[in-house]
Amino acid sequence: MSSIDSPGPGGSLATLRRFMRHRPAVERCELCSAELPPEHQHLLEPPTRKLFCACEACSVLFSGQAGTKYRRVPRRIRFLTDFAMSDAQWDGLMVPINMAFFFYSSPQQRVLALYPSPAGPTESLLPLDSWQDIVQQNPILGSMEPDVEALLVSRVDRAHGRSSAEYYLAPIDECFKLVGLIRAHWRGLSGGAEVWEEIARFFESLKQRSSSGSEAARA
Repeated sequence: MSSIDSPGPGGSLATLRRFMRHRPAVERCELCSAELPPEHQHLLEPPTRKLFCACEACSVLFSGQAGTKYRRVPRRIRFLTDFAMSDAQWDGLMVPINMAFFFYSSPQQRVLALYPSPAGPTESLLPLDSWQDIVQQNPILGSMEPDVEALLVSRVDRAHGRSSAEYYLAPIDECFKLVGLIRAHWRGLSGGAEVWEEIARFFESLKQRSSSGSEAARA
């Protein structure tokens, strides 16, 4: 496994700083400088995984287009109530913690598995056969948009016997938001109570904003 704080100029580290810093009173589109509302679109630069704030007009220019410099990050969040993944399949993905996100990287032409850590996003070596088995059981994964949409998995509560694992199809900016949150609040060896409270609030908010139901069965 390897740290991917900076896969290119700016890199993921710049993306994390966006979520860790205090937002200015007025945010502006990084393409045309138009004033932005608190909730606004993001564009992703796939080679660097750097996120840019964008107005609706600029973001539309990159909607559903391949081969452009930026890709529009979708806003939809789907809570996958019928997602199928056994403990053996999870172990086969070789993720060392109980939280990770998976997405197809068009620059690298493969699926990447990243997990949050106090140092930032870290890549886990993903056995291709294990991932393909999971895709066959969950066809909805075939609908993920390359680079900008990910399968986000939290097995933290399951590992402690409190509840079942949670699976989401989530925008990539939400995944990096989670990484930034952990990096900002982690203390000591175990993280401390504050970071686990922040993680719980993050997933509670994600579920509230998601569409839910038998998504996998309807795919």
